[in-house]
Amino acid sequence: MWATCAAAIAGLHSHGKGANKTPPMRRPALPWTAANRSAPPCGTSQVPGSSRGRKDSQPEERAQDVTTVSSAQHSRRDFLYIATGAVGAVGVAATLVPLVSQMNPDASTVAAGAPVEIDLSPIADGQIIKVFWRSKPIFIFHRSQKEIEAAKNVDVASLPDPETDAARTMPGHEQWLVVIGICTHLGCIPLAHQGEYGGWFCPCHGSVYDTAGRIRQGPAPKNLFLPPYAFLSDTKIRIG
Repeated sequence: MWATCAAAIAGLHSHGKGANKTPPMRRPALPWTAANRSAPPCGTSQVPGSSRGRKDSQPEERAQDVTTVSSAQHSRRDFLYIATGAVGAVGVAATLVPLVSQMNPDASTVAAGAPVEIDLSPIADGQIIKVFWRSKPIFIFHRSQKEIEAAKNVDVASLPDPETDAARTMPGHEQWLVVIGICTHLGCIPLAHQGEYGGWFCPCHGSVYDTAGRIRQGPAPKNLFLPPYAFLSDTKIRIG
């Protein structure tokens, strides 16, 4: 094929250059047959990016497109799985909340102050523990015999808020003193086993209470208040 093209070009050069020269006759181009299909015709060339080149690259482009779409579908499917699981978890939590709420006391009971039962057996002699009832601190004092005698041997008339020790304890349970742990001056919480009288001391303004919770010194006008309580047994009380 290339020999045919070279012969045609040589024939053109063999004729002289001039205006009166008879132009050479051109040899007709060979038909495009299966024999010379492997090479393009003379004067033509395969341009990159031609339709033939694009046809060859289509399978690769399609493969890339298929891979991209598959990846997108996979990511979307994962997102749907995660979203569905999250919605299910929220639904389960929303179902459990009413069930847990049913186990709590109703609003009226909470507002009125649900009773609290306290086991006294772990409280040692001379120990003071603090519990809460209606959001208030309650001091439970297991008084020793010495502390009981000190509370009884007080001239009641000399007290700012006169009250006997027997009036502040339950008959037959004198060793137990149950008081609201809030200073009657400005509502501070006093410190247990502090002060001159071995009861409580309020560091805010210096009020001092004895082992019966009665005010002995300082600006507090009243003794520590007593919560409503009752003995269920010798070792258990119910407050409220």
